[in-house]
Parts: sequence; C-alpha cells; structure tokens
Amino acid sequence: MPFAHYGVLSGTLYRHYRDQPDDQGRWFHVNLEVDAPAGRYRCAIDVDSHKSNVGVQWKSFVLDPVDVGPSAALAPGYHELAPRPESGALDYLRHPALVDRSGVLFQRRPPSWLRDLLDLFGSRPWHAGSNLDAAAALEPMLLVGRRILVFGEPFTDDPEGDLGMHNVHQNQGDPAGSQWWQENGVWQDGATLTQRPDGRYDVFLNKFSSQASHTDEDGHPVT
Repeated sequence: MPFAHYGVLSGTLYRHYRDQPDDQGRWFHVNLEVDAPAGRYRCAIDVDSHKSNVGVQWKSFVLDPVDVGPSAALAPGYHELAPRPESGALDYLRHPALVDRSGVLFQRRPPSWLRDLLDLFGSRPWHAGSNLDAAAALEPMLLVGRRILVFGEPFTDDPEGDLGMHNVHQNQGDPAGSQWWQENGVWQDGATLTQRPDGRYDVFLNKFSSQASHTDEDGHPVT
C-alpha cells in the first residue's frame, strides 16, 4: 500500500555531508540536517543504490514559487500532505512543473547552451551517472541558511526517536516482485528544494533506474 505518512519538511538548512564509504569505497546518500521548530531533522537523499545493477537518475532545475504549489507557502515544520495535487504533494509523472516531456536521458550533464535551450522549451530531462555526478548536481544548491523543502516519508520507527525524512526520491513505478511494489503510489514522490534570494526554488529530483516512467493510478508500472 502507499505510504501511511507522507509530507514535506520546511526548515532552514544547517549543514550537509556525504555517507562514509563502505568497504568497496561506495556511499549512497547525501545527508542534510535541517532546523525546524520541533528540532533538527536528518534527511537522507539517495545518490546511489545499494544494488549494483540499479543506478540512480536525477534532474535539477529552477521553479517559481507558484509552480511549486501550496507547499511553498507552508510555515516551518513538518506537514502531512494528502496524496492529491491540491495538498501540495508532488508527483514526478503528473505535476505539470516536474514532468519530463523530452523523452531524453543524458548519461552526463549536457553543456550549458543545451540546458538553456531545454529550459526554454520546458524540458525536464533525466540524467544518469555515478554517485559523484549525482552529488555534484545536488550539492551546489545546499547553501547553509537557505530555506529548504524536503518531501518524503518521515521517520516513524527510529529506535532513538530521531527526527528525519527518508524516501526522498520517486516513490512509484517499482516493478512487480520488488520489495517496494507495495509502497507504489501517486502523489507521494520525494524531492529536495532550496529557496534562492530572489524567491525562486532550486529543485533536485531523483529516482532509481528500475522505476517506470509511466504508472497507473495506483502508482504501478504501465508497459
């Protein structure tokens, strides 16, 4: 079934850091610490996969607050969001400002002139590469002191009671037979947004290569 709890954390970015590498030198998350009225939250952003045959894809772009939707106006703190567009929830495949209409997948970041051209035509193409490439796309927007919106699933079973957000990535389109099939759902995707001084938002979306780009109304893949 879809997540029992899904929402957005609005706060101020305190710092960010990468996971420590494992025995093979791999690491899987860029971790954020976000200050909000209830305390300091840890948010884990996936930039790699624990399964070697499943890569991570991402896209980054800039949005005006009106294009973000109702969540842009929320006060600091964690807010539950109903899985509907009017709540402020995000859906990579249905939210008008997030949809990729180009059908393009870049294996490396395209040159600036091509990025400008794609932006002009409203294209939101996905990129693929290493965890270093994904982190390099995310980290420039992680400026200490910026207002930040982190969409995903809140920690509800942390044994130490720590505050945090996880599943900050696409949360639909996982294939049948995978351990995440039951969690597929629409209007429950994770994302990371930070607000620029001019009020616009830098946006980072991320998904696993095994997740479908077309889903039904239950969030399951459509072939």
